[in-house]
Amino acid sequence: MVDSVYISDVSQHVGKEIQIRGWLYNKRSSGKLWFLLVRDGTGLIQSVVFKGSVSEEMFQTCEDVTQESSVVVTGTVSEDKRSVGGYELQVSGFEILALAEEYPIAPKEHGTTFLMDHRHLWLRSSRQHAILRVRHEVIKACRDFFDENGFTLIDAPIFTPNACEGTTTLFETEYFGSRAYLTQSGQLYMEAGAMAFGKVYCFGPTFRAEKSKTRRHLTEFWMIEPEVAFLDLDGDMDLAEDFVSFIVKRVLKNRRAELEKLERNLEPLEKIGKPFPRISYDEAVEILKKNNIDFEYGSDFGGADETVISQAFDSPVMVHRYPAQIKAFYMKDDPGDSSKALCVDMLAPEGYGEIIGGGQREDDLAVLEGKIKAHDLPTEAFDWYLDLRRYGTVPHAGFGMGIERTVAWLCGLSHIRETIPFPRLMHRLNP
Repeated sequence: MVDSVYISDVSQHVGKEIQIRGWLYNKRSSGKLWFLLVRDGTGLIQSVVFKGSVSEEMFQTCEDVTQESSVVVTGTVSEDKRSVGGYELQVSGFEILALAEEYPIAPKEHGTTFLMDHRHLWLRSSRQHAILRVRHEVIKACRDFFDENGFTLIDAPIFTPNACEGTTTLFETEYFGSRAYLTQSGQLYMEAGAMAFGKVYCFGPTFRAEKSKTRRHLTEFWMIEPEVAFLDLDGDMDLAEDFVSFIVKRVLKNRRAELEKLERNLEPLEKIGKPFPRISYDEAVEILKKNNIDFEYGSDFGGADETVISQAFDSPVMVHRYPAQIKAFYMKDDPGDSSKALCVDMLAPEGYGEIIGGGQREDDLAVLEGKIKAHDLPTEAFDWYLDLRRYGTVPHAGFGMGIERTVAWLCGLSHIRETIPFPRLMHRLNP
């Protein structure tokens, strides 16, 4: 009986007859030969069918098979450095399991709208494979970093009774006669986790009802959010720096082939190492002024502003101590300047903007109660959150990193929509 083998493992079977189960990616003919490019999700392999080695019926099957038909190919593995993946299959058997209809995504240029409408099929392309394998590596690196550094995974709820990042970007839903919201962040719950376990993180989908059409925004995205008890802003920046350095090194080590497939210039990534530059909000504003950017002091940075700031550095830059008035209610004020918050944003280089946002949390009960009132938030919805200050409050800090923005930066993509299998945008709910 012939063993069924994944394409990623064919190097272990040189000279042996194996079976590949997958889909026809492409084909071409040169008279007595068919070259069938087959994929199985783990890779691509060229399958060579010689007319003299198979029956006429089987050779005709190669003529009839269509792009993306599901097939079973039997043959002997041979090494060929010119072929995709470095190996070929000398075919002795070929079977069509399901003949595909005319495939809508032909080997030609298609518009973005068309490709997004067919996202469920576009995922089969080699470019999308490369991007999503990098995404997989980023997520695995995130988990490995925190697991190896003594963090406990604490899952945050998706339905919440309150806002974390402001009330203007909430997705509201009916919840058995009351109102609930899709989570904007798991941070508040991670603060509870940190008070119980010391070092925790959550990883999951988050939702922002932002009416934005920029290349950096999704309405549904994935965030990883650590929170640590007895940590201040400086320690938070140290953690973020170690974390991102770890991810970059891991992706360069394990997904170099995918980055090269995407024609990513690896030189900027290979240069990244600690320490990352740290500048204050005021220093960032000075960079904008030197570049003749019209910016109103006290405002938050827009995407274009972040691009200008980040382009002044070769590595991620951490911008800290923004004006308190533009930051969330839970941010602790800088004791040296109460007009500033003990917060930090990490801006990726090459114009990719914010990938991390975080800071030190307000740990004083009375101050936090005052901030909740000042932001006109319903006190009863945050009563449980205030309990964290009533029962053993301590300094603590954390951050959130957006997976999609990080993947866009690492892959060198112009738009965030390719970084997630099924993107949700302001005007995109299907497929």
